Amino acid sequence: MRLLLDTQIYLWFLADSARLSKAAKREIQDADDVFISAASIWEASIKAALGKLAVDPAKLVEGIQASGFTEMPIQAAHGVLASALPLHHRDPFDRMLVAQALAEPAHLLTADSLLSQYSELVHVI
Repeated sequence: MRLLLDTQIYLWFLADSARLSKAAKREIQDADDVFISAASIWEASIKAALGKLAVDPAKLVEGIQASGFTEMPIQAAHGVLASALPLHHRDPFDRMLVAQALAEPAHLLTADSLLSQYSELVHVI
């Protein structure tokens, strides 16, 4: 299974947070491929610059390879697909993650239940 982690799940994974369930950790461990979107790094970088998130974006990038994950770049086709999604969710970063999951395809692991309205590829933990 190909798995795309949303930003929050990736941050919880790196922090070894108790908010990430054992089942979610097992799903990540059992996945054939785990991806982190460039959109997640971009989102975290913006939030860090605004003082809304205490992270070092460079460490997030380092964490991708250190965790054995793969970076998923944003492609033009992802942008087109994101623009065509219904407005179930207005956050542009989350919409991009859904578009990437649909386009690649990959299961999107998230804690945001609103995203489940988009596809059965969205797995809410």
